Amino acid sequence: MPETDITPNTGGPNHVAVIMDGNGRWAQQRGRPRLFGHHAGAKRVREIVRACPDQGVKYLTIFAFSTENWKRTQTEVAGLMALFRRYIMREAKALFDEGVRVRFIGDRIRLDDKLVRMMDNLELYTADNDKVHLTIALNYGGRDEVTRAAQRLAFEVEQGRLSYKDVDAEALSKFLDTRFLPDPDLVIRTSGEARISNFLLWQSAYAEYEFIDTLWPDFSAEVFAEVLSKFGARERRFGGVVA
Repeated sequence: MPETDITPNTGGPNHVAVIMDGNGRWAQQRGRPRLFGHHAGAKRVREIVRACPDQGVKYLTIFAFSTENWKRTQTEVAGLMALFRRYIMREAKALFDEGVRVRFIGDRIRLDDKLVRMMDNLELYTADNDKVHLTIALNYGGRDEVTRAAQRLAFEVEQGRLSYKDVDAEALSKFLDTRFLPDPDLVIRTSGEARISNFLLWQSAYAEYEFIDTLWPDFSAEVFAEVLSKFGARERRFGGVVA
C-alpha cells in the first residue's frame, strides 16, 4: 500500500461530535422516570458548550434524537419534543450572548411545525456568531442523510445540471446536511456502549473514537477535558504508515 502523509496531533480536536447516551439509565438508577434523565442531560449540554472555547473546540455536534428514536414510547417521544422546544426558548439568549452559532441537521419533515419554526428562528438569530458552532442532530440518521443527499444529487443529474461523470465523494458531500461543517476529529460516546448508532457515518471515516462508561448527565466539563487530553497523544494516520 502507498505511504501517505501522517498528521500528528499538535493539540486538541477542532470538531468534536458526541453521542449523548445514558440519560434514561441515569434516571432509572435514581428511581426517576426516563424524562428526568433527559432534562438532566439537557443541562449538561449547556456546560459542555461553555467549556468548548477553553478546550480549543470550535465545532461541537451532538446527537439529540435519531430517526430510530421514534420507536420509543409515545410518552417519552412527546416529552423529548417538549424538551427540545423548552431548550430553545430557555437557551436562545444565552447561546447568542456567548457567541454560539446553532444549526440543526436531520430530516425536519416528521417534526411538528412549531418546533421547526423555533429551530429556524434560532438558526437565524445566531447566524452571525462564530465563537462556537453548535450543531444539533434532530431526527437524524446517517443512512437517511446519505440517502437524501444521493436523491438530491440524482435529481441534479436528471435535470442536466450535473454530469454523472462529476459524481464523486466531493460532489456527494455538498449535498449532505453537514456540508457547512468540517469532518469531526473526535467522536465521543458516553454510557459504556461501543457502537456508533448511525451517527455521522460518512463524516467520521477518519475520526478518532472514544467510548467511555460515564453516563451523559455525569459528563462534566472535567470529564470532557480529560477525554480531549487523550486525543492529543494520538497519531492520526489517515490510511498511511510511518515512513
